[in-house]
Amino acid sequence: MHIVFYILIIYLILNLVSLLMYRSDKNKAINDQYRTSESTLLLAALIGPFGAYAGMRRYHHKTRKLKFKLVFVFMALHIIIAALVIFEFM
Repeated sequence: MHIVFYILIIYLILNLVSLLMYRSDKNKAINDQYRTSESTLLLAALIGPFGAYAGMRRYHHKTRKLKFKLVFVFMALHIIIAALVIFEFM
């Protein structure tokens, strides 16, 4: 298989992990359990911003916190980097 395929699979997994982290933290908040730190959630958003955004929207979690607006910046960075990589190899 081509290396790009493996990179895409890894990227999808990272975004899925990010989504699941947001879901888990939301469930912990509802059940009054020990929570995932905001810095950990932001790191997950940096690595998998599309999963983090989906988690924020789907579970209505961290949508009012100002620092979580960075998720949009992270998404934009990932799109720009992907575009640069694609155009570099074309």
